[in-house]
Amino acid sequence: MAEQPTHSPTDAAALRAKVRQANQKKGLVIVNTGTGKGKSTAAFGVMTRAWGRNMRVCVIQFIKNENARYGEIKAAERMGGIDWISSGDGFTWTSKDMDETVARARHGWDVAKERIASGSYDLVILDEFTYTLVYNWLDTAEVIDWLAANKPEMLHLIITGRSAPEALVEFADLVTEMREIKHPFNEQGIKAQPGIEF
Repeated sequence: MAEQPTHSPTDAAALRAKVRQANQKKGLVIVNTGTGKGKSTAAFGVMTRAWGRNMRVCVIQFIKNENARYGEIKAAERMGGIDWISSGDGFTWTSKDMDETVARARHGWDVAKERIASGSYDLVILDEFTYTLVYNWLDTAEVIDWLAANKPEMLHLIITGRSAPEALVEFADLVTEMREIKHPFNEQGIKAQPGIEF
């Protein structure tokens, strides 16, 4: 099950030394995708780390209902100083009005563009944003072109969600695919639990 290292210890040490010497920095585009749990959770871990470093953070959620009170929202409120926007109306497969769902997603992208281009943040998280691309509510090429032209150089951007389009994967600096190996709902019939899933 454990994967082997991709570099020998000697190669890894040489790579670390080369990277340290170059001292290159840039705002990363990070994509957390895949069918496994943990995409948003990983992004919120980075949010916590960035907040701890006094970085300016914005989170925009694209699917979760704007009235939701999930644990990560409560934590961000207690932490303070995190700009949090929820633009969704719930999960797409339960939508009673797809036109409204699509309009909310597009509005969320308009808000995201304003926040990204403002220069007011060090980290912006677009949670569950891949769905807006997968369902063609937004055009992937247009989104990438806009980001390439408007994202501040040192802004870190995290995008989460299943089925990230290949063009987004190519554009990103860091891509992690969460792969489900075992899940308590599927194997044991255990429902989602507060503090673990939401």
